[in-house]
Amino acid sequence: MSHPEKIKNKKPIIGITIGDVNSISPEVIIKALNDSRILNILTPVIYGSTKVLSYYRKALDVNDFNYGQIKDFDQLNFKRVNVINCWNDMIEINSGLGTEETGKYAFMAIKEAVKDLKEDKLDALVTGPINKKNIQSEEFNFPGHTEYIASELGGESLMMMVSDIMRIGVVTGHIPLKEVNKLLTKQLVEKKLKILEKSLKNDFQIAKPKIAVLGLNPHAGEEGLLGNEEEKIIEPAIAELKNKGKLIYGPYSADGFFGDGSYSRFDGILAMYHDQGLIPFKALSFENGVNYTAGLSKIRTSPDHGTGFSIAGKLVANETSMREAIFLAAEIAKKRMENMVEVEA
Repeated sequence: MSHPEKIKNKKPIIGITIGDVNSISPEVIIKALNDSRILNILTPVIYGSTKVLSYYRKALDVNDFNYGQIKDFDQLNFKRVNVINCWNDMIEINSGLGTEETGKYAFMAIKEAVKDLKEDKLDALVTGPINKKNIQSEEFNFPGHTEYIASELGGESLMMMVSDIMRIGVVTGHIPLKEVNKLLTKQLVEKKLKILEKSLKNDFQIAKPKIAVLGLNPHAGEEGLLGNEEEKIIEPAIAELKNKGKLIYGPYSADGFFGDGSYSRFDGILAMYHDQGLIPFKALSFENGVNYTAGLSKIRTSPDHGTGFSIAGKLVANETSMREAIFLAAEIAKKRMENMVEVEA
């Protein structure tokens, strides 16, 4: 592993958690991986259950989707999809129904995958959609994947949505809207901007990223008429980093920024809260968008959609976002491997 050529030519090992088994997650995972060309790029390891995969393979009528169970990474097969059984129980599949049981199994898969990620057995992790309510337990008391994984890995994270037309991070994530302005500080905005810039440089190979910052209030506060967070918090944070030579601009009024296409002129965008960033992102990139947790020592991506309970079991779910999440995880892993070679050389 330490030899530069070996690292450069190594296919990334990508872990994929099965998500909620009653959701569209197993379906989109199988559809995304049901292309033998993927194995030329990466080696997938699904964390979940061969029994669940067998059920969905039969339902989807894709008998040529081949996978094999492994118990440890010494058995890893680089020419097929690998599966680690995180439980041995028989589960009755009730598509579209999120239950306490399916939440428990979803967490078992996440827990084991994150453990292997921390131990460097995986080069990156892709998480299948979960139900944020039924997964809650003594061990998982978090608003979502992002917060759990960040707590396990340590460090400061940034929830970032990525597509071929936009990369957008959010200062505050899964919190009630009424809490946003209470948490917003100059230091927090600066911290998230630094994570965003570093990720654009290191993970997306943009040497001098140009970043736009959105205001919190309508019309970016209208010079204090509609709120003063821009003048007191956001503008000083931008000025601080601009003085250090960073290409950071704003704050912009969010409606006009997306309405007139200004987003296309920037390498990255920082929104102040979840819906401010994710609504325009999903409107423009819903089927091929990816959720990327920037700022961590390990790589984690996920599709930009949720459990899709309303269409679960109907076998009509679009797998594009899951496939893009797998590809992005492998791409960033490959870049980090190459950077490792450069450091060692």
